Amino acid sequence: MTRLQQKWWKEASVYQIYPASFKDSNNDGWGDLPGITSKLPYLKRLGVDAIWICPFYDSPQQDMGYDISDYEKVWPRYGTNEDCYELIQKCHDAGIKVVVDLVINHCSSEHKWFQESRSSKSNAKRDWFIWKPAKGLDAAGKPIPPNNWKSFFGGSAWEWDEKTQEFYLRLFASKQPDFNWENEDMRKHLYESSAGFWLRHGIDGFRIDTAGLYSKADGLPDAEITDPDSEFQYPGEITRNGPRIHEFHKEMRQYFDEQVQDGREIFTVGEVGDCTIEGRLLYTSENEREMSQLFHFAHINVGATELFRYNVTPFTLKEWKEAIAESFQFANRTDSWSTIYLENHDQPRSVTRFGDDSPLWRNISAKLLALLEISLTGTLYIYQGQELGQTNNIGWTLDQYEDVDVQNNRNLIREKHGDDSVHMRKFEEGVALFSRDHSRNPFPWSSREPDAGFSVHGGQGAPKPWLEVNDTFRDGINVEDEEHDPESVLNYWRQALLVRKKHKNFLVYGQDFEFHNLDHQKLVMFTKSSGDDSEPRTLFAALNFSSEPCDFTVPDENATYTPFFGNYPLESGQKQSLRPWEGRLYFASD
Repeated sequence: MTRLQQKWWKEASVYQIYPASFKDSNNDGWGDLPGITSKLPYLKRLGVDAIWICPFYDSPQQDMGYDISDYEKVWPRYGTNEDCYELIQKCHDAGIKVVVDLVINHCSSEHKWFQESRSSKSNAKRDWFIWKPAKGLDAAGKPIPPNNWKSFFGGSAWEWDEKTQEFYLRLFASKQPDFNWENEDMRKHLYESSAGFWLRHGIDGFRIDTAGLYSKADGLPDAEITDPDSEFQYPGEITRNGPRIHEFHKEMRQYFDEQVQDGREIFTVGEVGDCTIEGRLLYTSENEREMSQLFHFAHINVGATELFRYNVTPFTLKEWKEAIAESFQFANRTDSWSTIYLENHDQPRSVTRFGDDSPLWRNISAKLLALLEISLTGTLYIYQGQELGQTNNIGWTLDQYEDVDVQNNRNLIREKHGDDSVHMRKFEEGVALFSRDHSRNPFPWSSREPDAGFSVHGGQGAPKPWLEVNDTFRDGINVEDEEHDPESVLNYWRQALLVRKKHKNFLVYGQDFEFHNLDHQKLVMFTKSSGDDSEPRTLFAALNFSSEPCDFTVPDENATYTPFFGNYPLESGQKQSLRPWEGRLYFASD
């Protein structure tokens, strides 16, 4: 191999937009599609090549649009279908691709298909969802769920339906029934409504939600008891990467290809979360024709236990380094591809998690995280506000969080242990670090009071945003202030994306990644070669993840190392020492 096959979606920088929180164009306190359209010049100047828009479909919003009641209709608060068609067209006019969320493990209980399914046990769509009778009745006469599975949002994964006297499976929120993917007729209708409709309206790809969950283990057996203190158990492998999952993805990809007649190349990225190396290669192999790439969770899950998201546990820099490498090393010298990300709508802010969000080091450590990301092989994803160095919300009480996951787990802890318990205090600590709401605040466009310029009109009559703004907009973490500061995180991201494009053979397509001094407790250092084997040079990265100066060694003392980008100004004759939170990229040559 002399050169990896180059694709637009491999070297794209993809900007993720959470529509509720990006820009409110009609002054109702909610972001909307026209608001996104109005900010395309900002995105173009940032240097992104594609946008991924979180669900904008009609929904009762139990889980912020991931509970869809109509796949073919825009939620009225976000605008109209015509607004969406206009956004797609204007993105394309600006040279920006459009990726949308494909949420097909479950829908809303208000979807017409589920309404039919629950109308009677004999309904033709009954088998489109997963219905099971109760195991029996408990001592209080309450129906017992069919198995011991725990919902990802806490409590049982089964919801009782009074009308038909059976449970339906819902791995997430109470009104998010799982589809029965074993039903071929359901799959055909689901592909057509959720994907075909939007492909024919010009979108360029899908982020496939919960992409590893569609094939459950045969018979839906009880999960292993891994948490003896809980009535319900994490289902893990029983629901993940099941026996027919690759068959389903091949079938779905073939459907996508059949819908596109204008020559554009559709790409897909699947939220798989966790699977073996062999599984990752199967999902993403071009030859297998399942999906283009996937999101792996190892590096964003460090510091939390698998059984409960809000249990804060210590982790080492080495553990994080190894977890990051899991996201892309599997694809080395194969026909698979990888992703690079540190933030999304389900994660807190990366500078709080992996940098130092104190006033002294926030700016430079946010730049260091950007430098790390642009230097890794794969498609790069940036989440709205990350380019500003946005931090977690500081000092919030539990009452301020809107996330259904936080609310459900708070209620469960309250019922079992009480508000003043040690369990609730630990939960509060976990929420302060891990809550999804840290990334979901209204986007700070300016320092305008009281809404950071989120709504189209401000001042005394500004509407109250659906979620509180992060107070840091008053401290300069907003677009307007950062635009005018040449040393801002925003302006650094703009430079970094240009550097990534300029040196894409190394930064985007680089192969043979290898850590240097992996055990070092402060430094992240690695080498990799160009994606074009005719290039004789090597990339070397040295990054200091600490607030103290740190010396480093180079992999080859006989080579010449020429720095070409960093997050501090590069100076001639720099020694092998890094300032606090400093990183440098070098080309090494013999």
